[in-house]
Amino acid sequence: MSARTTNVLLVGVGGQGVLLASDILSQVAMEAGHDAKKSEVHGMAQRGGVVSSHVRFGERVWSPIIPEGGADVLLAFEQAEALRAMHLVAPGGSAVVNTQRIIPPIAAGKDWDYPENPLAEVRARIPATVAVSAREECRALGNEKMVSVLLLGALSASLDFDEDLWRKVIRARVPRGTEDLNWRAFQRGRELASA
Repeated sequence: MSARTTNVLLVGVGGQGVLLASDILSQVAMEAGHDAKKSEVHGMAQRGGVVSSHVRFGERVWSPIIPEGGADVLLAFEQAEALRAMHLVAPGGSAVVNTQRIIPPIAAGKDWDYPENPLAEVRARIPATVAVSAREECRALGNEKMVSVLLLGALSASLDFDEDLWRKVIRARVPRGTEDLNWRAFQRGRELASA
């Protein structure tokens, strides 16, 4: 095990599964023998507001908060949230970005402009960015609610955790009866990131 701490920043909006994803990632890290810390900001999560989670793991982690500009990986569940958080990624870091665009409910029906091409801006700042159409991929698998697990699959391609450990934790954390479908979503995300 490396003495270095790995920092993963997860961002999105309420209802996308950011907190489930951070719970799974933290559990996988702990079961792999790491010290793991997690911090969450819920905000107006139930109303489509911003949600973020800091997950840090390594031999010894003293704080749950990722230092400014210290995220090794950004896992963004929505394009504009990736744009908002990209400055927190360390030089040479990477990102996994869901291509979904969500207009905040507070802006619905108002004169509000979604950023023109947030993904292009993120890629300009973080060249090692993988874009995933998670919602469409999950729809093709049969359930749009698996976005968080599919995105974890994409993230897993850049982390050194055993696939069997991911399977064990995912099966224990997702709703009963959806274990196999969620595992297929995870594997699909991993395939997309490795392509």
